[in-house]
Amino acid sequence: MTSIESDTEVAARLEFEEAQRSEGWKLLRAALKVQRRNLLLGALVGILWASFKVAVPQMTKFAINDGIEKNGPLLRWALIIGGLGVLTGVLSGMRRYVAFRESRWAEMLFRERLFSHILRLHIGYHDKAQTGQLMSRASSDLMQIQGFIVMIPITLSNVIQIIAVTAILFITDPILAVVALIPLPFVNLSARRFSHRIHPASIAVQAEQAQLANVVEESVSGVRVIKGFGAEQVQFEKLEKEADDILRESMKAARIRSSFMPAIDVLPALGLVAVLGVGGHRVINGDLTVGDLVAFNVYLTLLIWPLRNIGMIVALGQRAAAALVRINEVMSTKSEISDPTLPMQLPHDETENLGSVKFDKVVFGYNAEYPVLRNFNLDIQGGESIAIVGATGSGKSTITRLLLRFYDAQSGHVYLDGIDVRKLKLSELRSQIGVVFEDTVLFNDTVRNNIAFAKPHASADEVERAAKLSGAHEFILRLPKGYETVIGERGFSLSGGQRQRIAIARAIVANPRVLVLDDATSAVDPSKEGEIREAMKTVMSGRTTIVIAHRPGTIALADRVMLLDEGKVAAIGTHEDLVSTNARYREVLANMSADADAESQEV
Repeated sequence: MTSIESDTEVAARLEFEEAQRSEGWKLLRAALKVQRRNLLLGALVGILWASFKVAVPQMTKFAINDGIEKNGPLLRWALIIGGLGVLTGVLSGMRRYVAFRESRWAEMLFRERLFSHILRLHIGYHDKAQTGQLMSRASSDLMQIQGFIVMIPITLSNVIQIIAVTAILFITDPILAVVALIPLPFVNLSARRFSHRIHPASIAVQAEQAQLANVVEESVSGVRVIKGFGAEQVQFEKLEKEADDILRESMKAARIRSSFMPAIDVLPALGLVAVLGVGGHRVINGDLTVGDLVAFNVYLTLLIWPLRNIGMIVALGQRAAAALVRINEVMSTKSEISDPTLPMQLPHDETENLGSVKFDKVVFGYNAEYPVLRNFNLDIQGGESIAIVGATGSGKSTITRLLLRFYDAQSGHVYLDGIDVRKLKLSELRSQIGVVFEDTVLFNDTVRNNIAFAKPHASADEVERAAKLSGAHEFILRLPKGYETVIGERGFSLSGGQRQRIAIARAIVANPRVLVLDDATSAVDPSKEGEIREAMKTVMSGRTTIVIAHRPGTIALADRVMLLDEGKVAAIGTHEDLVSTNARYREVLANMSADADAESQEV
């Protein structure tokens, strides 16, 4: 029974590998079809190159037969051979230029399409995808494709060279040509076996490289945690394991290549030996001239590199096909969140209080079997501010994610200014909602550009006004270059409070109709909290604001407070009313205050 199962598994694996290989070549052909005109131009240059290349041995034969043996114009033949060499060199440069231009263009096109697609994919995909895997597909896998495409015009010209050389050999001496070319069918057979064996090895190497990239990405992004726990050795051991895995799989691929490449060297060499043996006797017997024999040997040497190139292009093609399969895994993923076919537009009548938000009987769970929000209802008027309070894991941040359409509710509706958010273009929806997330992310750019991130052409006055409202202006002026200071990757050169104040300023510059402050003061020093709250009060005035907060002082800024408990609205009212009338609210508030105090100690 075990034997039967094993055979079944082997058959399934082979079938899967064959399907992968077929899919990879299909994708590669589709990609190359876009560039066929320029690739054909490269092939035309290659044909001219091959024509001049194969003409050199013929001129050498004439130089020997006419210039040496018959004491003819040797200088003329030398000049002709030199001229052909110059033309061959020029065309070789053009051939390589076209090849590299097309390969880099294809790499750029793939990279742009892949990056654009990754950005369009829904948040749920990114929650599950490994960053290192995506980085590997966007870097090393694309380089495999580039490496293959660059060889296409070169290989086409080499194929033309093989055909031309073979034709000349048969025209010169059919018997000697057969002797010389007997090894070629064995080269072809060896190439086919090599192709089938190298493909799974190439996939395995690229998969291991992606795993290594993932470890490196996690280690770099989490270096503070690693150092904080003294876990450098733990991460090093992870990397060491992945590096060993790459070495193991690479050596398997190397053994496959090492078993094939000697055949490419040995088989033509055997043909060369046969030509010297048979051809030498034919020259002695007067059936062949010395020039013919020399040209014959030169032509055979011209076959060696093109034959090696075929083996190389097969290997590169298999790696490119494997890379395309991996890239296609991402490109074929459909975003679960997309623009509607016929989008509606938000109202822009400035006489009305814009920014009303409504959740109507919303049911949502990241796992549909375990809903976070259950029949959730909430109605926020335009210009109103509301604080959402709840225990950890109660779904406070989920409300924001549904409003932004990071996710769609399993049932129910979310409305912005009376329009279902699923009927709006994502760009319009998200441009009207400014969010300050609890986990502040800044970019490796100047302070000014980080604040103006959502509005790149914002004026200096707009940026500085936003910074003043968020309480960031003073510390920005103390930075080495003020607003032009580059703050480094993720803004880690700043304190947590400074990063959050810049994030608040960034949301202010966007001038949204709905502002969401997702625990925006959690990393702010308590001595600065009052100052930031005053700034927040100014920003919130007349603007729909959803405040997710743990600290009573911040909660009190809102017109109303909603208690979220077990995925439903448990109570709603002013902060003072809920403190005096709702025991559950007091309990949640007490627990949040304790957590906030602990965070303050850390800050």
